[in-house]
Amino acid sequence: MASEVEKKAVFDIDSAKEVVQELRASFVAGKTKDYEWRRTQLKAMLKMMDENEPQIVAALRDDLSKPELESSIYEIAMLKNSCKLALKKMKHWMMPEKAKTSLATFPSSAEIVSEPLGVVLVISAWNYPFLLSLDPVIGAIAAGNAIVLKPSEISPATASLLAKLVANYMDSSCIKVVEGAVPETTALLEQKWDKIMYTGNGRIARIVMAAAAKHLTPVVLELGGKCPVIVDSGINLQVATRRIIAGKWGCNNGQACISPDYIITTKDYAVELVDSFKCELELFYGKNPLESKDLSRVVNSNHFARLLKLLDEDKVSSKIVYGGERDKSNLKIAPTVLLDVPQDSLIMNEEIFGPLLPIITIDKVEDSFDLITSGTKPLAAYMFTNNKKLKEKFVEKVSAGGLVINDTTVHLAEPTLPFGGVGDSGMGAYHGKFSFDTFSHKKAVLYRSFAGDAPLRYPPYTNGKLRLLKALLGGSILGIIRALMGWSKA
Repeated sequence: MASEVEKKAVFDIDSAKEVVQELRASFVAGKTKDYEWRRTQLKAMLKMMDENEPQIVAALRDDLSKPELESSIYEIAMLKNSCKLALKKMKHWMMPEKAKTSLATFPSSAEIVSEPLGVVLVISAWNYPFLLSLDPVIGAIAAGNAIVLKPSEISPATASLLAKLVANYMDSSCIKVVEGAVPETTALLEQKWDKIMYTGNGRIARIVMAAAAKHLTPVVLELGGKCPVIVDSGINLQVATRRIIAGKWGCNNGQACISPDYIITTKDYAVELVDSFKCELELFYGKNPLESKDLSRVVNSNHFARLLKLLDEDKVSSKIVYGGERDKSNLKIAPTVLLDVPQDSLIMNEEIFGPLLPIITIDKVEDSFDLITSGTKPLAAYMFTNNKKLKEKFVEKVSAGGLVINDTTVHLAEPTLPFGGVGDSGMGAYHGKFSFDTFSHKKAVLYRSFAGDAPLRYPPYTNGKLRLLKALLGGSILGIIRALMGWSKA
């Protein structure tokens, strides 16, 4: 009997197929397209967060030892803001956008209609398991889609809580959570979706994209990369250092896709920068940061071992100028600053995604642009400077998902900016209206009456018709007059 129950509980390809069929039936019936349904679901999500914040904070603590402030602000409060914005703006977003028409279709009018894509799959990440699971879902609901959410198994407490809360608060005929690991994700990827959004690393992104290609399914990939920070001299160094710390160790102890990955500064300024880090890090996390309650732990033993491999490489371990302590039993690594690590080291050739911060030195700040552009395009890049020309050059030269000048990571909180990568750091974007657009199809609609039907389009074709059609398509009033008068261009 027990084996039968266990067998039924397995989520395989047939189970995935059943889920998609149920959701597609709800979508085809028009349930998710209704404005009131969308509004009700977003309000239910807000209620879910209001009534369960302590449980959400506890789950994030279980998965990552995440400090309550980070959980409450960077996951729950940011998600509430996304939800409230969608509720406030959704009716406007749903309205058709007027489009101009040309002489080629005169008389006519046109509009762009946003319609839901259908049934979408959201595969989220483990580092911000609540925010990165439900933020895309808000956009998908606002756009009128049916949704399957697959949270990361690497944050099991949050994944389990998400499954429970979504089932209790939201419409399970249109929104479902599927828990599990590789087999369950594989079963889901075998299905035909109308869009897939994946947040994670490039290796899995290639698997997702290959699976999507079989069904010609569009994808949004939110990945990462090595996010650089350029630090110029002549700045408020204390403020700059604090903002780098907040974006690095204050964001899940460096386990964030937009966390600063490495710093570039001049040889002359490096020592002063290191001293500032030593002072501020001790002020924030104490003399024994491994005991600090304000730092998340490394997510699991595999990632802990990966980080130690980067840190303990022969050519790197001697470059530690601050930190380096580790506690294997509690999966904690102290904030660690390294100076002048070799460019061919492991730590400089893969995304760190942890509490290690190398500093690279150069002769002139301008040299940093070539250093950044010689690698893959990061999800974010940061620069601290008061030099107007350097700011302009930074914006002009550096290609990244997003840029911030004189701060780090804060662009994530601005809903008027698209959040997404470019090249190896991803494709597509979301946040605010960009989320709505990501999960919508922009349908072109042209309206014409039966009046004003010109014989130009119809055979028999003549040189006169050819001249006039060319003039109409060219949009030149003078050209149209010349064609009507029978004058040639010459």
